[in-house]
Amino acid sequence: MRHAHAVEQVRAAEAALMARLPEGTLMQRAAAGLAAVCVRLLPRVYGSRVLVLAGSGDNGGDALYAGARLARRGASVRVVLLTPERAHADGLAELLAAGGRVTADPAEFERADLVLDGIVGIGGRGGLRPAAAPYAGMRRSGPVVAVDVPSGVDADTGEVDGVALRADVTVCFGTYKPGLLIDPGASYAGVLHLVGIGLELPPAPVTALQEQDVAGLLPRPAAESDKYRRGVVGVAAGSARYPGAAVLAVAGALRGGAGAVRYAGTAAEEVVRRFPEVLVTEGTPGGAGRVQAWVVGPGGGEGAGAALAEALASDVPVLVDADGLTELARLGPDALRDRTAPTVLTPHAGEAARLLAGALGGPPPPADAAAAARLATARRLAAAYRATVLLKGSTTVVADPGGGVRVNATGTPWLATAGSGDVLSGLTGSLLAAGLAPLDAASVGAYLHGMAGRDAAERRTPITAMEVAEHVRF
Repeated sequence: MRHAHAVEQVRAAEAALMARLPEGTLMQRAAAGLAAVCVRLLPRVYGSRVLVLAGSGDNGGDALYAGARLARRGASVRVVLLTPERAHADGLAELLAAGGRVTADPAEFERADLVLDGIVGIGGRGGLRPAAAPYAGMRRSGPVVAVDVPSGVDADTGEVDGVALRADVTVCFGTYKPGLLIDPGASYAGVLHLVGIGLELPPAPVTALQEQDVAGLLPRPAAESDKYRRGVVGVAAGSARYPGAAVLAVAGALRGGAGAVRYAGTAAEEVVRRFPEVLVTEGTPGGAGRVQAWVVGPGGGEGAGAALAEALASDVPVLVDADGLTELARLGPDALRDRTAPTVLTPHAGEAARLLAGALGGPPPPADAAAAARLATARRLAAAYRATVLLKGSTTVVADPGGGVRVNATGTPWLATAGSGDVLSGLTGSLLAAGLAPLDAASVGAYLHGMAGRDAAERRTPITAMEVAEHVRF
């Protein structure tokens, strides 16, 4: 699992460690790790052209010391001092002593075999200042390596408020930063390399599941399992206008590890024709029989409100999507106030904006604003509705009411296709019914859905939502 810590946590851990170490030791550790990554990126170090973009403070110091190490190995190192009066004096002196040179020629950026971005550190806010902004638009002949965070990216949130310098590789010190895992910042970070520097950190507020974590959470039948012990997921979806949403949500549910799927709604005939193993009724959730979780809302149309009310009145986890979210935004958080079982909400950015308006009053914020600040959006929704929120997007953010956050970056832009979200809802609801906790079910569902999209797209593009369901694998 990847663990990402907030800037405040990193600063506190660094201060505690520096108090026990000789002065400068921590920066030398960081510079050594940074230089080692650069060595692997260069075809050869001797004779290579390296440009250091050095801002003020420790971030610039890390870059200068790493540049000195490369210069001692024969690289031709040049440094642009973005704030000469505040350059890290000892780092600059070491670089010059190793043969590096100060330059003011911006063309060095385009000629360099490797650029070290040490302009702004993890405490930076806002976009690049005017002196540094032109570098973001320049051509490059070699990789740009960001020192801890790409300059212009908010390390805590991933927000990009202005111009930022896109990196090919980001070298993280001690821990990942949330902004490196969450778009739009993640799209600026490139490949991430973690360099250990000995920090002692508290539990991470943001995590990301890796393949082995997902494998450990997946529900597996035991020797004594039967279909009911494995869990039954109920799906209340589809309408006369959108029967396909029901079929797709059920397709996802069948792939999620529950032992059986019950369907309740007007698309019963279409569902059982495609999936004869599904238990169907044309009624509503209240009369469908016992389940361990409900999925409500995809393509629900005018009947979504009644289905949502009946599902929320149950004592099992409920996942709300699509038309169910529209109804919930109208009702506001009070609709969930008396629930004792968990609730999972799976909005896209536009639905998230409407849910926020339902919770806070006033007009909904622009969907683009909700997406750009997706970490804050997911956390605000989780707190307001006391629910686990799976905010869909290029980076899926899953936030629970207790403040925990998981992010997921599996997937492909080809998943932006009609019905893909219906498959995700059914898949995640099935994991809930199989016994996974809401945070686990939502983050595992997002991971599997993203991997299925990748696998489907590798076979052919464009892909359909049903192809995504068919490619879900445990």
